[in-house]
Amino acid sequence: MASECHGLSEALIRLPFVAGESGVAAGGVDEAFPDDIRGEVSFGLEEVNEVVAGLVGAHAERRKRDAEIVGYRLGIGGEGPETLARIGARFDLARDRVRQLHTRAVGQMLREAALSRGQAEVFAGRYPVDGRDSALVRALLVETYATDADLAANELSYLKLRLAGHAQEDAKRIAGYVMQRIMAWQKKTNRQLAKLRDAEPAASTEIGEWAARVEWPGGGPATLPTTSARTVDDDDDGRGRFYLDKVGRDVGFDSALQARLLRTLNAADMVETFQEHPLAVRYDIDGAERVHYPSVAARLTDGRVVLIDVQPLGHVAFHVNRVKSAAARGRAHATGWGWLIWTGSSLGLPELARREVDARHEKSLGELVERGPVPWHEVRRLREESGLELLDFTALVLRNEWRWDRGPFRLTRG
Repeated sequence: MASECHGLSEALIRLPFVAGESGVAAGGVDEAFPDDIRGEVSFGLEEVNEVVAGLVGAHAERRKRDAEIVGYRLGIGGEGPETLARIGARFDLARDRVRQLHTRAVGQMLREAALSRGQAEVFAGRYPVDGRDSALVRALLVETYATDADLAANELSYLKLRLAGHAQEDAKRIAGYVMQRIMAWQKKTNRQLAKLRDAEPAASTEIGEWAARVEWPGGGPATLPTTSARTVDDDDDGRGRFYLDKVGRDVGFDSALQARLLRTLNAADMVETFQEHPLAVRYDIDGAERVHYPSVAARLTDGRVVLIDVQPLGHVAFHVNRVKSAAARGRAHATGWGWLIWTGSSLGLPELARREVDARHEKSLGELVERGPVPWHEVRRLREESGLELLDFTALVLRNEWRWDRGPFRLTRG
């Protein structure tokens, strides 16, 4: 494996193939995933998510609870996928029962799916039936990494492949390879961690670059919890774990993107210690109360504590994530901590808010919003006519404080 020239990302995002006769090299190493996920933020992937959300919404008209289970598991609304254990706690169901209901609902959705020609082309173009297994696996892994969706990688990969026209057994096989890659990496990390101390200068440089984005409250140093507030699914077998010497114990994580953050903190000499999921933050979405567990709180060597939440770059402007972030920021400042959203990119929220966007794009989109709720097909039309990019769209949503709901898409005035 190549040396870790970019802090922790090289060891983190190079995952070994473990398949055999599929065109995927057994025991080989795929090319690295992107250190910066900004290149994976695209309308094409968002189009895939909108089609899936539409199928879930249609299924909800017949079986509301089952559709909600699928929505939570796949992260349809824009938040990260949830573990089966946590979904079970929501509905007072056993973990295996949640799995059964999810599998049944997805099967019914596929049988009921009636995609338009354009929708079918979206899936067929991204996951072609005649594509090599190795290329399909890599594409699905990159999407999984860039959207923080490891917990549901198998289910999402299978659904995307089936909607692209792959036979059931082929979709199961390729989705299985995706999960094998993820699980193989999780098993190897403890051996890789011995090399991480060499990454201290790079990790400290990366964290130093984040410092300008931290929103600090008034007051002095604050205390750091010593236990996780997340207990329902802390030991869920879908989550990864690795030993980090800075805290002297195994630390759980939901995704490779979250693991990258934890390993960066572990390697940085300006971080004294940290605690994953230190708080349970309650927030309200249209009258429904939810609970969020921000990713990690880190105590710096100067005694200050910063609460850091992982939110993929392409998801930071979703309404649910902005509401969730506002609640977490308020809780952090009330506790005397700083607040930071880590996007998996060198672009953070301040850079997005300052992003230069063609004035014609802002004018056209602004006119649509002023006329009323904007549906997805209007945004698609604007994109096709003007070349609007999703990062530009995200920047405009943040700058104008519009409300972007996902699953189904809806853009309105804030």
